[in-house]
Amino acid sequence: MTTPEWQAAANRRGILYMAAAMVCLVLNDAIVKQVGQAMPVPQMIVVRGLMAALMVLAVARATGATDRLARLADRPVLARAGIDAVGTLLYLLSLMHLPLANATSINLAAPLIMALFAVVFLHERAGRARWLAMGAGFFGVLLVIQPRAEGYNAWALVCLAGTVCHVGRELLTRRIDPTVPAILVTLSSVVVVSALAALSLLFSGWQPVSLRQLGLLALAAALLAGGYFFIVNCMRHGEMTVVAPFRYTGLLVALLLGWAVWGELPNALAWGGIALLLASGLYLLFEGRSRRTRQPAPGLTRS
Repeated sequence: MTTPEWQAAANRRGILYMAAAMVCLVLNDAIVKQVGQAMPVPQMIVVRGLMAALMVLAVARATGATDRLARLADRPVLARAGIDAVGTLLYLLSLMHLPLANATSINLAAPLIMALFAVVFLHERAGRARWLAMGAGFFGVLLVIQPRAEGYNAWALVCLAGTVCHVGRELLTRRIDPTVPAILVTLSSVVVVSALAALSLLFSGWQPVSLRQLGLLALAAALLAGGYFFIVNCMRHGEMTVVAPFRYTGLLVALLLGWAVWGELPNALAWGGIALLLASGLYLLFEGRSRRTRQPAPGLTRS
């Protein structure tokens, strides 16, 4: 397999991992939103985190990854988990002071920030057409969410800081030794995020948990663990400037959930935004293939 063909295949794998991650995380968010109406957020994160950690640990043991648990002490793994925990805390704090649509629109700027970081720090190439496609996708997000200007305040900067932290988390994934199993990287994030939430319990207290809440949180834990696992694998495959915009898959899933569960239908502007999202995504998906056909086959091959 030539190098361009190998890169295109890696991009396709990365896109699939990103799409799968977003589906898992949006479904997790929907469950958390439901349970969070009757349970303090820190307690919910801790309960979900404990169950997710047990699930991930069981998978790690079944696959033999626990033989390398000592790799959790690797600096890139610890740094990634730490910045993930800080980003989660900042996002949740801002979410309490911002309209959901505004916080979501800031958070969905991540693909553009991620692509910019990839060009600056990872030296990936992104031509004008790719930047235009990413910009069109983000504009499509704004058309779907339609945030109102009066909803923004100083907490928007906190939300942006949380988003930047999560982008940094993805960049740090590239720095982790590929021999460290993705399931262990997932475990580190689950444990550190839950530990940070546990500290917040000192201020919010604890309340009884029903069997129904436990069941829902168990499902959310499985989805969260799956989302983390797919994100790690996504960042280990493909060019970030290609795979990053497919974070918008989560928005499309959220729209579908809103229609199926709550009977919410997009308005005309939102449908236009969805069309832009799909068009930019399809362009990025096939852009690599057309670019490959224009390049002369290099002498170096990789199988």
